[in-house]
Amino acid sequence: MRAPRSACDAPRYIIDDMVEDVIERLAFLRIEPPAALVVGDWTGELAKSLRSLGASVSEAEPADGFDIERPYPHGGFDFVASLGVLDTANDLPGALIHIRNALSPRGMMVASFVGAGSLPVLRSAMLAADGERPAPRLHPQVDVRAGGQLLQRTGFADPVIDSRPLRASFRSLDALVADLRAMGLGNVLANPGPPLGKAALDRARAAFLSEGEHGRTVETFEILTLSGWRPG
Repeated sequence: MRAPRSACDAPRYIIDDMVEDVIERLAFLRIEPPAALVVGDWTGELAKSLRSLGASVSEAEPADGFDIERPYPHGGFDFVASLGVLDTANDLPGALIHIRNALSPRGMMVASFVGAGSLPVLRSAMLAADGERPAPRLHPQVDVRAGGQLLQRTGFADPVIDSRPLRASFRSLDALVADLRAMGLGNVLANPGPPLGKAALDRARAAFLSEGEHGRTVETFEILTLSGWRPG
């Protein structure tokens, strides 16, 4: 389970990007759902936007105990948004089925999370740090192809899968790691690799800085978005 995140303290560039994307999708499709569920948006901005359209909105936060891998306690939602949480599900097909079952017939789901193309510079820095014995520093992530297969497997109609890059620059490896921890995006493996020693950490820091210029290194987050409808 990811640690709780504070809307006052945690960087918001990833969740803000996801919220903005959902709002744009609904506007493009001219959807104003009467009843909606928002999972994972700890900023509250998406719920606020949906309420401005007249929706009755329920909110759930896994960091506060909401279990995305169990049947949802309520159903009949016209729209469910899941933001930034599905990438850590042990049973991702099961989690998607629970979302589908929480929807009313012809209800729509949009699920966004950090995908497999994320953090290439950090991955390279960790390999440089570990040398000939690389450790599991990042948990497995989903790519676009797997996302499409998941939607078909879990019974969503008219599935759409896409991804987009979100880039941010950092002055140091430590600054990136601090952001990841604050946003709850750190390694959630049950058996993560051993801590880096001082020499290995120095190698990682140097490798990270070598990928940048003018004192800043650009890192990429791939935002994967799955959308589909409950048949009805």
